Amino acid sequence: MHKPVLYREVLEYLNVGPGGVYIDCTVGGGGHSEGILELSSPDGRLLGIDADPDAVERVGRRLARFGERVVLVHGNFAKLKEVAEREGFVQVDGVLMDLGISSYHVEAGERGFSFQREGPLDMRFDPSQRLTAEALVNELSQEELAELIWRYGEERKARVIARAIVGSRPIRTTTELAELISKTVGRRGRIHPATRTFQALRVAVNDELGALEKALPQAVDLLGPGGRLVVITFHSLEDRIVKRFLRDMSIRCDGDPRCGGALKVPELRLVRRKVVKPSGEEVRSNPRSRSAKLRVAEKIQEEP
Repeated sequence: MHKPVLYREVLEYLNVGPGGVYIDCTVGGGGHSEGILELSSPDGRLLGIDADPDAVERVGRRLARFGERVVLVHGNFAKLKEVAEREGFVQVDGVLMDLGISSYHVEAGERGFSFQREGPLDMRFDPSQRLTAEALVNELSQEELAELIWRYGEERKARVIARAIVGSRPIRTTTELAELISKTVGRRGRIHPATRTFQALRVAVNDELGALEKALPQAVDLLGPGGRLVVITFHSLEDRIVKRFLRDMSIRCDGDPRCGGALKVPELRLVRRKVVKPSGEEVRSNPRSRSAKLRVAEKIQEEP
């Protein structure tokens, strides 16, 4: 069963209340969405979006009791504003982005996300898209593969791993790739040696960082005054993008050269300057939450 990460904190920082209107950009297992709908009863509304059609179908069954209060859409949050406006969700009270991979993806070996489950090298959130991890592993040049593993996985031994992959092609399954990496670089502490490479491939296949950079400003546009943006990240690449975006949207610039000499009015107020992390109790009960970081900001009333 998928456990929503930082569940209580998400509901608290979204400031969920009766009659509120919210968007869950990555609905996943539906845990956060369910909590939002419960707290916003009797007439709060929620738009849930997910790139995985299987997730939308599962969550549809889970949230069926909320009837017309919930609208679920198969789509990528890179097109957040387009989807929201089409479904009538504008001037919303809160937007949630939980960027973590769902437990369903990890456990479903046939989806190819986990090095602990044998399956095809797939890693697509949306099975209708063409690019797969297998194509990247078997078709990129050694230099391109090393750059991908370093950029999206921050893997120090990217070049060594890329050389081993190219020398062992074709590679078709998750376990085949994981065993090759483990044999090539050896075991390093608690983290499996294939972890960062698998992360890099998944991020590249789904253009996760590009989608995040596109979605953040759209979320701000959709918020009404006082609306909250809550983002949960799981690795440093995502967190740096979110931290930089929230910082830039929350500073005032009166022509200071450090701001490019422009006049700029802040659109967001940081609700917390420091990240929110899972408690020790949550990490013990749900080890996959250990790397989660939550950041939150609030839309400011436009100044005259």
